[in-house]
Amino acid sequence: MPALIRLSAKRFASSLLVLLGVSLLIFAIARVIPGDPARIALGPNATVAVVAALREKLHLNEPFVLQYGYFLRDLLHGDLGISLYTNRPVMTDIAQFLPATLELVFVAGIMMVGIGVPLGILSARYRGRLADHLIRIVTLLGVSAPGFVWAVILMLVFAYFAKLFPIAGRISDTITVPTTTGFLLIDSLIAGNLKAFGNALWHIILPAFALALSGIGQAARLVRSNMVETYERPYIEMAQAYGFPQGRIARRYALRPSLIPSLTIIGLDLAAMLGNAFLIEAVFAWPGLSRYGVAVILRKDLNAIVGTVLIISALFLIMNLIVDLLVSLINPRIRLSQRAS
Repeated sequence: MPALIRLSAKRFASSLLVLLGVSLLIFAIARVIPGDPARIALGPNATVAVVAALREKLHLNEPFVLQYGYFLRDLLHGDLGISLYTNRPVMTDIAQFLPATLELVFVAGIMMVGIGVPLGILSARYRGRLADHLIRIVTLLGVSAPGFVWAVILMLVFAYFAKLFPIAGRISDTITVPTTTGFLLIDSLIAGNLKAFGNALWHIILPAFALALSGIGQAARLVRSNMVETYERPYIEMAQAYGFPQGRIARRYALRPSLIPSLTIIGLDLAAMLGNAFLIEAVFAWPGLSRYGVAVILRKDLNAIVGTVLIISALFLIMNLIVDLLVSLINPRIRLSQRAS
């Protein structure tokens, strides 16, 4: 356990340094984008004096180093500034839109692991047979097209033509759920409203599946590749010679060693969903942080751009930290190496 704590502390410290570098990079990029954010926010009819006053308020006339210093000072106090797009604190906007994105990514992650890993196990168990070939073709289709392409296809087939799922939104307009956590699935259960829970689940299935399709294919292919390699090891052949059931061999002796190299990539794919959700939310009109991020980028809302990217980067780093800890728990060699160091 001390080795695990030491590993967590190192990963956390390095994540803070990465986050600081990301903040500096996105802060610089946001300020070299063409256009005056004060003029964009106030519109073409605003007077020069009004625009100058807003520029002064936003410290846009200061040198870059001072602007970044003001930003870090406010960030340490939990203040990301005022959004020129919504005229509200950026933290308020993030608190409103982030739960929708996290809920979408969480459901997509469950689909990715719950569908991709079993498909990989099944493909490896029946390697070289018809089931293996069919699964490999399906997973190749999943990873070969971007998520937004699948989003459009799924919407046309299952929402527009078949009318099995709704086209847009998180819940029907006729249903209201008291906001407790911002996660509709959780809030509906807290309220004891099973009808709202079913409706929210009905709305999230299609966008979550579109977001997860690429990850499902990647997870299945990784698990299959690593398990096929594991099946060639002597202890698997010995278990087969002793007549152990094939299902037991696959689950207990072949899967766990195969998950160690696969888990890192699966975790990265799960974290990457935060970025991939931009286009999925746009297609399904999903009111999440990614869609909000696109809107503020188009309006050159500096505070909101930096705040959105920082939050997504922090979540990405947290996901990587969790994956590192899970890998260290599964693989004892990592814990032993940390203890030795």
